[in-house]
Amino acid sequence: MTPGLMIAAPASGTGKTTVMLGLLRAFRDAGLRVQPFKSGPDYIDPAFHRAASGRPSFNLDSWAMAEPMLHGLAAEARDTDLVLAEGSMGLFDGVAKPGATGNGASADVARRMGWPVVLVIDVSGQAQSAAATALGFARYDPAVQIAGVILNRVASPRHERLARSGMAAVGLRVFGALPRRGDLKLPERHLGLVQASEHPDLDARIADYAVFLRDHVDLAAIRAAAAATPAPAPHAHRFAPPAQRIALAQDAAFSFAYPHMLAGWRSAGAEILPFSPLADEAPDPGADLVWLPGGYPELHAGRLAAARTFHAALAEHAATRPVHGECGGYMALGEGLIDADGTRHRMAGLLGLVTSYAQRKMHLGYRHATLLAPMAGADSGTTLRGHEFHYSTILDQPDAPLAHVVDAEGTPVAETGSHRGRVSGTFFHLIAPER
Repeated sequence: MTPGLMIAAPASGTGKTTVMLGLLRAFRDAGLRVQPFKSGPDYIDPAFHRAASGRPSFNLDSWAMAEPMLHGLAAEARDTDLVLAEGSMGLFDGVAKPGATGNGASADVARRMGWPVVLVIDVSGQAQSAAATALGFARYDPAVQIAGVILNRVASPRHERLARSGMAAVGLRVFGALPRRGDLKLPERHLGLVQASEHPDLDARIADYAVFLRDHVDLAAIRAAAAATPAPAPHAHRFAPPAQRIALAQDAAFSFAYPHMLAGWRSAGAEILPFSPLADEAPDPGADLVWLPGGYPELHAGRLAAARTFHAALAEHAATRPVHGECGGYMALGEGLIDADGTRHRMAGLLGLVTSYAQRKMHLGYRHATLLAPMAGADSGTTLRGHEFHYSTILDQPDAPLAHVVDAEGTPVAETGSHRGRVSGTFFHLIAPER
C-alpha cells in the first residue's frame, strides 16, 4: 500500500487546507505522483485537491462506508508515490454512535489506514502553550501516531523559537513554521470554501502556496514520515449505478457530486452525460435517468427560473423515466425557491416542494435513510447512508415522503425527501448504500 499521511488539525480554521494544497503541489512539482483523499463527507475540498495534484480526490468516510469500500477507495493510490489525506474539523471529532465502520473522525480513518498524522497548529496568541495542545493530541489515542507538527501563523522569529522550544520539551517534531500571511486565506461561502471552479486564479494561488511550503517546511522529512498499513485482500468497493445512461447536471448551481460515486458509476460501465441547467440545456433525450446534484441554486434562482428549455425537457423525461435531485437539485425540482432577498422564483414544478433561503436555518449531519418508495435505481426498503448540509428551510412539502430518515444518533429528522410519480428528491447527499 502506498505510504501516506493525514494532514489534520486540532480544530477547523487552522489553515490545514492551505497546507494541504501547498504540499500537494510542492510534491507534484518535485516529480512525485501524489494521491489526495478527504476524510469525511465534505464535497467541496476534493475539487481543490484535484486542481493541486492533477489527480481525482476521493472521500473516505468511516461512518458511511463499510471497510471494503474504505480500503477499495484507498487502493486508488496504486501506482503513486505518496498519499496525502486532509482531515475535517478537529482530528478526533466524530459522531457519538459508530456507523458502517467507525465514528467518521479523521483519526479513525488514519488509524485504519496506518497513516501518521501531521498536525497543523495555529500558534497565534500563544507560544510554548501550543505544545500542551499538541501533546494532548499525541497521547489521546495511542493507536494514532502523531508524526509531528507544522506551526502556522507564526508572528516573528522570536515567536517561532518559543513555539519550537515548547514542542522540543515534549518531544514532538516540528516539520516547519509558516509565517502569518493574510493573503493565503481562500474565500468562503455559507457551505465552506467558494467552489474551485469559481476561482479564475486558483492555479496561481496554489502555486504560491507551494512556494510558501517549500520555503518554510521540510518536505523531505514529511515524505519520510509517511507510512501505511498493508492493504487487505482486494474487495469490490463500487456500488451499482442507478442507470446505464445518466444525464448529470453540472455547472455552478449543481456541482456537489461525490467523486467516488461518479467514478464508481463509470467503472461499472455507466455513461455519464453532463448538461448545464444554467445554460438552459436539456438533458440528453436518450438518458435513462436525470440526476441533479447539490450546489447553490439559491445563488442562481433567477436564471434557473428562466431556463424554459431545461424545464420542458425535464418534464418530458419525467413522464417516462426517473429524475432524482439531491439537496440543491431537490430544491430545483420543487414549485418554488425563495432567495436571500425574499424573492420567490418558479422552479421545475415536478414536486410540490417550496424552500426558502431567506428563512435560514443550518441543517447539518449524517443521515441514515430507509426508502419508503423506489428512488433512481434503488428499491423501496433499501437503506442508504449520506450527509446533509444546507441552510434552506422547507415551507411546503405536499408530496409523499421518500424515506424514513434519522441522524447519526438515530433521532428522526424532518427532511424525509419526497416523491411524485417518477420524480424523487432528498436533502441528504448519498455517500453509500448500507451493506
